[in-house]
Amino acid sequence: MARRIHPRSVTRVDRIGYVILYVSDLDASIAFYRDVLGLPHRFTDAGYAEFGTTAPRFALYERRRAEWLTGGPVAPGPAAEIVLLTDDVDAQARRLGKLGVPILTGPADRPWGHRTVHLADPDGFIVELAQEIPRRRARRP
Repeated sequence: MARRIHPRSVTRVDRIGYVILYVSDLDASIAFYRDVLGLPHRFTDAGYAEFGTTAPRFALYERRRAEWLTGGPVAPGPAAEIVLLTDDVDAQARRLGKLGVPILTGPADRPWGHRTVHLADPDGFIVELAQEIPRRRARRP
């Protein structure tokens, strides 16, 4: 069991800098995030691709190269979801439909204050496009 560290005894970790997905086909994943979702691609180098998002940064890394970072094999996805914010989920859903991208769910209003549409990337990671809307009061069971 991990030992609990007193919060004043270490430098605080209080923000997320990057979200990096380990992918099986880097080129296919770059094309999906750049060409389908419209994220600006900054660079690719040595199995790593980074996009021009604001904090946190978003990147992809070839799963086959990840073992030297993790010390062992990396299991394939989809064990994660990425949420990308947009100002018009319905327009995004129409655009994705015209591109032939399968929509898993939505567009739909969620009680936590998002209107969402869900799809899957080439590795099966769930991608949620979310638009902020007024939050509905939680219903009591």
